[in-house]
Amino acid sequence: MEKKVYEQLNEVLYKEVLPNGLKVYVLPKPGFHKTYGLFSTNYGSIDNEFGYVGDEPRRVPDGIAHFLEHKLFEKEDGDVFQLFGKQGASSNAFTSFTKTSYLFSATDNIEENLLTLIDFVQDPYFTKETVEKEKGIIGQEIQMYDDDPSWRQFFGILKNLYPKHPLHIDIAGTVESIADITAEDLYACYHTFYHPSNMTLFVVGNIDPEEMLTLIRDNQAAKSFAEIREIKRYFPEETVADIVPFSTVQMPVNRTKVVVGIKGFQENLPKEEVELLRFRTSLNLLFQLLIGNTSKNYLRLYNDGVIDDTFGFEFSLDRSFHFADFSGDSDHPDEFSAAIEALLLNFDRDSEVNEENLILLKKKMLGKYFQSLNSLEFIANQFTQDLFGDVTLFDVPSVIQSIQLEDVLHAGHQFIKKEAFSRFYLSPLEK
Repeated sequence: MEKKVYEQLNEVLYKEVLPNGLKVYVLPKPGFHKTYGLFSTNYGSIDNEFGYVGDEPRRVPDGIAHFLEHKLFEKEDGDVFQLFGKQGASSNAFTSFTKTSYLFSATDNIEENLLTLIDFVQDPYFTKETVEKEKGIIGQEIQMYDDDPSWRQFFGILKNLYPKHPLHIDIAGTVESIADITAEDLYACYHTFYHPSNMTLFVVGNIDPEEMLTLIRDNQAAKSFAEIREIKRYFPEETVADIVPFSTVQMPVNRTKVVVGIKGFQENLPKEEVELLRFRTSLNLLFQLLIGNTSKNYLRLYNDGVIDDTFGFEFSLDRSFHFADFSGDSDHPDEFSAAIEALLLNFDRDSEVNEENLILLKKKMLGKYFQSLNSLEFIANQFTQDLFGDVTLFDVPSVIQSIQLEDVLHAGHQFIKKEAFSRFYLSPLEK
């Protein structure tokens, strides 16, 4: 068992890699009443073509990772949600582009609930009948999101930036794609991606780390798993020429929803894990400097009516993709897009990008970070999402403190390329 002390945070993180490859992290939090357990697999919606190294690749229907998440809760003898409820716990699950996670939270029966979490995820049960039943349920969920303007706006810009990559496909798939899912497909994906060597278990709360690790070791030692094999994922090659510069879709909305996107190219990313975290943090700081709600640019555009309080932006970095999107509602979408693009393309000459503002923003970012650590839910949900190899959520403050203005400018030059921009408009229906 490895023990890592984060003195600045007064946190002690325990880690162990079990013989079957499962990575286990335990974070004791004395004084807290609630405990969270999160069991996550490095498998998400974009992983629709894969195989073991040396084998032929297999293509499965879009939306299968999300479908699998739903089906794992249903067992031959009942629903796992009800079991957690009887044990005084609440449970949930979510699928992202690259991960699927299952979690519980409880104040009592922690060991019992942790074993329930591990055992139900490691015991799949699919039949032709239950799979067909689930298709109708998920089909309704897909149609609900199809009617959500913000969801359509987000996937609209992704389709422009990644027209070939499965990133542009809704995480739940389409009504047509899930119709093709079979129990055999689910078992194939499960046995490939739910092997312990592709998974992480994280437990945080008022717990004894040695007792927790002993419980987990014993549980895993009593089970048999296939040998560890390397998984290969396949993604289509994309170039700058594949980016769609502009597209628009009409929906019953009152005002046009605009989004400006920038696609990052993997060859421009740093290779070292801590440098990836520095790159992501530097770009978040750059965008806050340029057009965060405390910047003069934001105030100017707001007062001029170019943006309003619907404006926001986000930078996403994960395996096989990274992008930024800047969105808002506008009666003048071309003016909105042109203003945002001009700011971004001229970032290195903008007076707001200076040392004094950077120092203030770093303090603000650190303050929000330390405040978030008061929430065990935040820690549990973010920890596995923020793993860059051995670099974890708890390395964030030291990275923030180390960033200089030259790091911010360098990240901007690596990421912001004129040819990588795209616009997407979700426009009101024509009368």
